[in-house]
Amino acid sequence: MFLRKAAFLLLIILSHFSSAQRKKKNDTVYVYEKVIVYDTIFLEKPIKARFDDIIFPILAITDKIIPQNPKLKRARISSRRSIPKATFHYGAEAGIGFKNSTWTQKLSGDNQQFGENIGVWAAKDIIDTPLSVMLNFNVYHWNSTFDLDANTEVTPLNGYHFTEDHEPLLFQRFNNRHFEYVLHAKLFYEWKNIRPYAGVSVNRNIYKMQFVVPENNSVDDFKTYKVNLGFSFGLQYRILKKILLTADYQQYKLKNISLKNSSLDFDVFNTNNTFAERKINLGVSYMISR
Repeated sequence: MFLRKAAFLLLIILSHFSSAQRKKKNDTVYVYEKVIVYDTIFLEKPIKARFDDIIFPILAITDKIIPQNPKLKRARISSRRSIPKATFHYGAEAGIGFKNSTWTQKLSGDNQQFGENIGVWAAKDIIDTPLSVMLNFNVYHWNSTFDLDANTEVTPLNGYHFTEDHEPLLFQRFNNRHFEYVLHAKLFYEWKNIRPYAGVSVNRNIYKMQFVVPENNSVDDFKTYKVNLGFSFGLQYRILKKILLTADYQQYKLKNISLKNSSLDFDVFNTNNTFAERKINLGVSYMISR
């Protein structure tokens, strides 16, 4: 009996120690939350209120015409209207150049004449195109490359020269220093600051030769009066808004060179040949107009 109790007690102790060696497991608890959203609605409605102490004045329009500020009106009109681009321009120019004429080549050799020129011009733009037309008038002064004086030296022109009416004239002096008047009509094409052009020209050279007229034994001037037709082309470059550099070439055809005295009414030194005249010019042009 005692052995049974002791065995039962030993069994209880062993079971107690075995359960103590086991690991405790954590339990997972899930909590669910129920969320309820309530919408709040606000209603607006007029509230009837009576203000016995507040008096509002009655508004009335007395003038049916609303006055306008004339300065503001002009400002609006000027802002709407764009300022048109000027299509007409005018200005002046000056330059230097070199000239070679075949009719005096035998006397001057291959020497080219140096000269100066001044002129005025007027141009009109062709609307909606880069083209413009120009008319300009120039006066050239060409310096002499030779000097013939029968009173001081023997020259190729010394002696008597006869007119068409067989009137004798005794040669005195001549050089190729002269004035020249030129009228140009040009067509320009403008691309950025570069303006190439081409056109036609007419010129008149005033050469002067002196002869002694035996009828009155006086020294008279005989001059050229013919108008010559030619062409020109060149290039302009705009360095500033109103200042342009110009380089051009001109060529003319001279027919039947003759010298005439208007008071005596006859020609002398009349030729039937055709000569060429060529010029190269450099200049500065200034635009006077806005």
